[in-house]
Amino acid sequence: MFEKLNALGKKRVPFLVISDFLASKVEVIKLADLHLHDIEFSIDQEYTFKKHNEIFVKEKPDFKAYKEKFDKVIEHIKSGNTYLLNLTAPTKITSRLTLKEIYKNANAKYKLRYKDEFVCFSPERFITIKDSYIHTYPMKGTIDASTENAENKILSDAKEFAEHTMIVDLLRNDLSMVAQDIKVEKFRFVEMIDAGEKKLLQVSSHISGFVGSSWHERVGDIVQKLLPAGSISGAPKKKTLEIIEEVESYERDFFSGIFGLYDGESFDSGVMIRFIEKNKDAYVYKSGGGITLDSEAKLEYDELRDKIYLP
Repeated sequence: MFEKLNALGKKRVPFLVISDFLASKVEVIKLADLHLHDIEFSIDQEYTFKKHNEIFVKEKPDFKAYKEKFDKVIEHIKSGNTYLLNLTAPTKITSRLTLKEIYKNANAKYKLRYKDEFVCFSPERFITIKDSYIHTYPMKGTIDASTENAENKILSDAKEFAEHTMIVDLLRNDLSMVAQDIKVEKFRFVEMIDAGEKKLLQVSSHISGFVGSSWHERVGDIVQKLLPAGSISGAPKKKTLEIIEEVESYERDFFSGIFGLYDGESFDSGVMIRFIEKNKDAYVYKSGGGITLDSEAKLEYDELRDKIYLP
């Protein structure tokens, strides 16, 4: 399917691409045919903030079950099999709204509703390609903005610094497979995110590389080589993916995959986090966070819960 992206890019034909976490399920839709599909999306579009009440109720995730998975990850880290792993879990939620209504209410620059199957409203960009350069913005590190001295606290936290540095190194290495002259344009900057009932501070970095003017005809190859996204898998990527499959004990499917828009001149995309999936007549919210040797189970569990919200 990624060859199709190359072919469309070579002809400068605009398209939407949607990929699951493992890049095993990939859908490519020409924008001219989008009206034939029950899909809505927004890619880096400005929006007028819409205030809404909390429109779903979340069940409390089982801490004991989470702790068991967390402990397994720590054992793998101590054994040297991984040094950063993004551990996720599904949480049941209830809502009176349809996925269409949830999508409409979400305040996010990157959001997607895929039929009556799932919706995501992501604060994280995957990659952009424009004017011969590729850019990525790994997001790692979250804190409740109401915490006293929150920005200084998150930036000075040794565990958060190490985790973010690992992701930046991983993404620099990933970009080196598809680009040259890799640069960290900006390291660890803080952005405010509206998380429904609370506000969060999120730490990101900006990395760039040179792909040349012929990138259009290999846009599919570029996307494929960078999947799964490093910020929601871990490092080293190959072994970490094996551990995720072993430990998480559920299928991420399209959660933590990516969706992107090619308009004939540039490519922009988001990571599918902040994700609600419809299973039969029930909703499941999938969320998680990065685990390192210095992680504490209760704090990581709290972060997983904090990320269950509608922006």
